[in-house]
Amino acid sequence: MRRTLSLFAGIALVSVLALAESWTGKLVDASCYDQHKKATSCDATSKTTSFGIEAGGTFYKLDRTGNTKAAAALKNRADRATDPTKPQSTEVMAKVDGKESGGTISVEAIDVQ
Repeated sequence: MRRTLSLFAGIALVSVLALAESWTGKLVDASCYDQHKKATSCDATSKTTSFGIEAGGTFYKLDRTGNTKAAAALKNRADRATDPTKPQSTEVMAKVDGKESGGTISVEAIDVQ
């Protein structure tokens, strides 16, 4: 019985992970985007607290967890600069994994390049 329950729990976990989607695009400041309705002048910075991603011409906001993960990933990106004397590009590209609902992504993972 215990083995059967463990097997079903494992299958359920894999099924949930299989439903996750991925978006790749420009990481932007969601507050700025709300004001300007375009991503061109709204690059994400280390001071950004509300993030979004513009992928395939569509803008998605990140949930609270996503905002925390994006801020940490952005900080990590700055820490791993190959040449600290060279300024990094202001445009930040990211790959976001999660589930979208109503224009907001519930972030499971984020990778900032």
